[in-house]
Amino acid sequence: MYLNYMPFFPSQHVRQFPQYPQSEIWAEQVTKQPLYPHLKDKVLRKIAPFVTYGLNEAKATSYEHALQEVAAMTYLMGKGMDPKAAYLTVESWEVNEKFY
Repeated sequence: MYLNYMPFFPSQHVRQFPQYPQSEIWAEQVTKQPLYPHLKDKVLRKIAPFVTYGLNEAKATSYEHALQEVAAMTYLMGKGMDPKAAYLTVESWEVNEKFY
């Protein structure tokens, strides 16, 4: 349904995303208006519980670990897994709050 849209980044950033503020500058140059504005509210509502979970998880572990968890959960959701199954799956991958 949607094109596989990957914003243009200069070749030195092919394997990584640019960091703020450079990412904001490039995004402004590439997109003069929001992409897929009809999805914005739905997407932000869907991920809100995971953002809250990640912020709380970061207090007990680290921001890196919390971001990994939330990214993995939302990735699985994007692949069609329901949110509860995504949460349980990613949590099952941990041993003592670490991925091995």
